[in-house]
Amino acid sequence: MLTIKGYPNLLTFDLILAVEKNIFILDLHKSIFMIKNKLQALFNPEQYHGWGKTRKYFEGWYYKIINADESKAFAFIPGIAMDENGVQQAFIQILDGKNLTAEYHKFGANQFIPEKGKFEINVANNFFSTKKINLNLPTVQGELTFENQVPWSSSWYSPGIMGPFSFVPFMQCYHGILSMDHSINGSLKIKGVEIDFSNGRGYMEKDWGQSFPSGYIWMQTNHFSQPGISLKASVAKIPWMGTSFIGFIGGIWLYDRLIEFTTYNFTRLRKSFADEKKVELVLENRKHLLEIFAHREATTSLASPISGFMDGRIEESMTSKIEVRLTDKKNKKILLNDIGKNGGLEVAGIVSEILIDN
Repeated sequence: MLTIKGYPNLLTFDLILAVEKNIFILDLHKSIFMIKNKLQALFNPEQYHGWGKTRKYFEGWYYKIINADESKAFAFIPGIAMDENGVQQAFIQILDGKNLTAEYHKFGANQFIPEKGKFEINVANNFFSTKKINLNLPTVQGELTFENQVPWSSSWYSPGIMGPFSFVPFMQCYHGILSMDHSINGSLKIKGVEIDFSNGRGYMEKDWGQSFPSGYIWMQTNHFSQPGISLKASVAKIPWMGTSFIGFIGGIWLYDRLIEFTTYNFTRLRKSFADEKKVELVLENRKHLLEIFAHREATTSLASPISGFMDGRIEESMTSKIEVRLTDKKNKKILLNDIGKNGGLEVAGIVSEILIDN
């Protein structure tokens, strides 16, 4: 390098400034791009939220698939996991709820490709969105499409089922509902056998954050005696600024309206109970009383997130029967008294932390 009294010449100095300026501009563009994607995801919970994340983070989507005669029940769970050291992997879990088996397919993190500004993800040669899934796995191949989805209500101050907690940046785990209920078309070849899922029913949700709660109950069913009804309810221990509280989110889609029972809409959790045979929840908001009695059935073990990586284990049933009674408090009218079949049910962790009876 030519120098004058120990300094780089002006041409070299200008070149260094130009390079540093371009690097700064690129970094600025990346930052703006990342902020834009994060804001879009904040108000659209179905989208990928992990922009810029490199460690202690997971995100997964849950597709529940039941065929028309209810003889087949599957859950497909794509996602991304990052441990505290920055080791990353993409995955697709498969739960066969009738045969009580599960598979965990691992992929390189570079094979997880989320779209910007909308919910579409690719995991290797597999595609997932709210409208369809296309699977090309060793044991499952085919495409399913979804119609007449029922999303959770959303507004600028309450974007999805998390409500105002969506804006809290330090939650251990966030939750989203993509569809409470929808119809399915198409077929899948599963272990060499073609299975028609046309006219079946489906459900979609997701989780993201660092870990599942240390103790929680989760349940869902949309197979009641009449179509157009779907239930989702969960209770969990929520870490909060050095302490914790018992949080809950529940909702029942009754033909054409969603009735919500949540921590943030003045609902009271009057009862939360679980033993080896049953789970009971009683939730009461200003207008309605929701009573739930779930029968625990045989479960299958699934991988779950701990500090971002899928090192934990939980047990899920997809064959539980869930008794539901919904009452209008004003006129004492029973709006629903029915049993939901093919119920998804998880009772995980230290359940004693979330039991209530008052």
